[in-house]
Amino acid sequence: MGVVAPAMAVLGFTGAVVAVLMTVRRPRGWLPQAFGAVLAVGLALAIPDYTPLAILALSPALLVFAFTGIPGQQGGLEDVLYWHRVNVLLLFLGGLLWAATAIAYHRRAREACVSCGRRHGPPTAWTTPESALRWGRRAVWVAVLSNVPYEFTRVAWYFGWPLGISDEFRRMMADTPGMLEMGLAMAVLGIGGSVLTHGLVRRWGEVYPRWIWWRAGRRVPPSRAIVPAAIVAVVLIPAGLMNLRLIDDNPGSAWGLVMPGVLWVGWGTALGVAAYAYYLRRRSTCTRCGRGEPAEPVLETIS
Repeated sequence: MGVVAPAMAVLGFTGAVVAVLMTVRRPRGWLPQAFGAVLAVGLALAIPDYTPLAILALSPALLVFAFTGIPGQQGGLEDVLYWHRVNVLLLFLGGLLWAATAIAYHRRAREACVSCGRRHGPPTAWTTPESALRWGRRAVWVAVLSNVPYEFTRVAWYFGWPLGISDEFRRMMADTPGMLEMGLAMAVLGIGGSVLTHGLVRRWGEVYPRWIWWRAGRRVPPSRAIVPAAIVAVVLIPAGLMNLRLIDDNPGSAWGLVMPGVLWVGWGTALGVAAYAYYLRRRSTCTRCGRGEPAEPVLETIS
């Protein structure tokens, strides 16, 4: 602890100086953007644990607890959002800001639009809507399949099958109020998320279907899909890496506790890739640089 705190302070001060230079100076060389990328990965993905994912999943309940207090406890949100978790969230947000800084610097260095990333001339082949649809479909399937083990084990535990854990541990969870129910709820959320993920490569992800009668036939604003998918993607990866660090603490007979969670790294990565493919297909003329053509529903012209 006596070494980590000063090192973090020096790194933070150095980062602040580099960030200012990256913002005000003409882009020059790869070192500044590499520095920003390393900080982005470290702060947003490697250092955080499950906290960003837990806060996101429990955000509706936390909103209620802010007014009612935590059931069965005397304290309020400070018992949930104590300093360690707040610090993790700050580091996570700092990493996301560094990612944005590195991307903007990289685009300026390539003389591309800072907003959309386009350059003069024809687009790169893999960024065309047709190509993005192809590799986006693969990413969707990887994202969906990556969470199947987690969903299956948690549903199995709820219905009495100790898959990947000992009988004693399953009985302990059954004796703890809300523990099995929380696992089941997370599995149900994952299944719902998998269904929505398919919208990134389905027509109902571009045009509201008939069963949403109050919006049927209207185009889905791209941000309605991109923003939620991107948020979920970036909170899944650090949670998966945390499970990876916990493998040595769990014997092979208890693989169900951490191994399904390790796959969240693949889930989050694939979901982010699928969201980016959706963005490439749906992006329209850039309001900043004027490049690009008005977007058309790709799935009406590609099969």
